[in-house]
Amino acid sequence: MSLAAYLKSKLVPADLDEQVNRIRKPIGSLGYDPWGYNNEAIKYGFSAARQIYEKYFRVSASGVEKIPAKGPVLIIANHSGQLPIDGLLIGYALASRPENPRIPRAMIERFFPTVPWLGNLLNEVGAVLGDPVNCAKMLANNEAVIVFPEGVRGSGKLYRDRYQLQRFGNGFMHLAMKYHATIVPVGVVGCEETIPAIANIKPLARALGVPYVPVALPVILPAKVHLNFGDPMIFDNREIPEEQVTERVEAVKAEISRLIDKGLSERKGLF
Repeated sequence: MSLAAYLKSKLVPADLDEQVNRIRKPIGSLGYDPWGYNNEAIKYGFSAARQIYEKYFRVSASGVEKIPAKGPVLIIANHSGQLPIDGLLIGYALASRPENPRIPRAMIERFFPTVPWLGNLLNEVGAVLGDPVNCAKMLANNEAVIVFPEGVRGSGKLYRDRYQLQRFGNGFMHLAMKYHATIVPVGVVGCEETIPAIANIKPLARALGVPYVPVALPVILPAKVHLNFGDPMIFDNREIPEEQVTERVEAVKAEISRLIDKGLSERKGLF
């Protein structure tokens, strides 16, 4: 047995290896797709994600079966927690579901791909630079794409503002309309408590060229996370004024707010 095969046998459970093989994505002769995704790399990534999902955050996922089994999908969720933990957990929930699993692509902030080693690693496990062109190509390729319309406004907000949705951009709605993509809203509860920040050092963030520098404990707290997936939302692609596009965005935002409230009402404690 080669060293690679030995390490794989120790680090990747057989059932997870089989699960990823069931949902294998088309890749080139070098083992990668145009965005850097790699079938073998994601097996290691999902092995680690399983421990984080099941043991550390003890995730409860409700309604993940509502995500269509095929075709272009935009998974729209609230963003929080300073780090993209929420995207990881949503992705694992979809990829690990027993029926019709899918490996979604996550749109990430422009900062992450600039970090040496981290950018390539994120690409290998399905993350893609959060650019409208990339998202459009993914939808045209019938991918399921995780999008956080709040962007850094959501992930970098302070603990006192937890679960208060920030402004949504309209870009995801224009893409959903153009590519006939189903929107599935998600309310994420628990990630706000993983890295609670009390302040953001904006001058230092600007000097370092990063979105924010939070004042927080240097640990990720094991808050229990609840994911509530809502009913699919489909919007036609007729030409409408931008004001009506905004109304559609607000309808998605309202549903996410409802799902957040559902998660908050159902949880019995932070941990």
